[in-house]
Parts: sequence; structure tokens; C-alpha cells
Amino acid sequence: MSHEPTTIVVQRYLDELAADAPSEPVVRALLDRSACRLRRLCVLLLTRSYPRLMKPPLNLEAEELLGAVVERLMKALREARPASMRQYFSLAGQHMRWELNDLARRLDEQPATVELRDELTLAPGESNSGLTSDGRRMLLAIDALPEEEREVFDLIRIQGLTIPESAEVLGVSESTVKRRLRKGLASLAETLEDLRPQGSVPDSLRADATVAGNPPPS
Repeated sequence: MSHEPTTIVVQRYLDELAADAPSEPVVRALLDRSACRLRRLCVLLLTRSYPRLMKPPLNLEAEELLGAVVERLMKALREARPASMRQYFSLAGQHMRWELNDLARRLDEQPATVELRDELTLAPGESNSGLTSDGRRMLLAIDALPEEEREVFDLIRIQGLTIPESAEVLGVSESTVKRRLRKGLASLAETLEDLRPQGSVPDSLRADATVAGNPPPS
């Protein structure tokens, strides 16, 4: 394995894809080299934002989520050509959200099979998938954000980057990052206003709605 920084090697593979190199081997090499970072994102997403998905009846593990996301990316990269690390990991974050949304929907369509034990008793209206209908609405609302706002949301709320780190990745000022994040959060708050009784964010939304585990402002 190359001892070059992952960012340099991944960018090289992206450049090869942009140059219309044979895509299949390049895509596999790209996913292999970025697998560690993708797995960290899966762990972060599950442990900080969707811990119920890791419990019965699903028992979802980061490796399972990673495998599903890698499969999605392999298909997406047959046509998509992200030109930078920034675009590549934005694409990965989007597919992580889509995978969780699809998983939740499929489980909710199946008959409940949860064993009736006190510690596994579900709250009224809660889905077996660990994602409430409100949580799935939040995922869709994030995907509907303008690209620049969704990108900042992904970097800070999903990948866990700080504002200075995000500014460096995007090549913009910290104030621009803050402005885009504020606009994105404001847009989400407006879209999901009906989920905020009396102007506050319920605890259930704080747990399910924020993808990176950082609660939205009240």
C-alpha cells in the first residue's frame, strides 16, 4: 500500500476517472483507499445519531452500512465523476442517508418481530428501524437543501469537521461556512416547522433529525 496521504491518492484516482480511464478498476481502487474514512463516517453516523439501529431487531453494524454504501457508490461512480475529495465525500454522505432511509422504509413495511422484553419495548409510534417518520422526513429535507448548504451540513454535522477545517476543504472563508450552515439550518427549521411545537425542538427530533449528533438550535 502506498505511504502517500490518503487525500493525495484519492484525488489521483478521481483525476483518472475524470480522464475517462477504465472506470471499474479505478473505482475499486478509489473505494479501497477511502474505505477507512468511509467506515469512520458510518461509525459516527450510527453511534452519534442512530444508536437504535445498532440494537435489536436490526443489530446494524458499521461494516454492514459501509458495505451497502460501497455498493451504492460503485453504481453511482459508473456515471458520476466527482472532481475533488469535497465532491466525493459529499456523494458518499448522500448515499449513507439514502441507505438509512431505504432501510427504515423496508423495515417499517414488514410485520413487527420484536421480542416482547421490557428492555426492547418500543415507544408508541416508534418504528422498528430506529428511524421515526419524522427522522426520515429530516433525511429527505437535508437532501433537498441547495448544494452549498448541504455540503457544509455534511462536512460539519456528518463528517464531524470543525468550521476552520470545513473552510479549508471548501476553499472559502470561515464566515462563508458559518453563513451557509446558518442558512441550511434555517431552511430545515422552516421545512420542518410542524415538528417544532411551541417553537422548540422535541427531544425525539434532536435524536433522530440531526445526522451528526449536534442538536439544532431551539
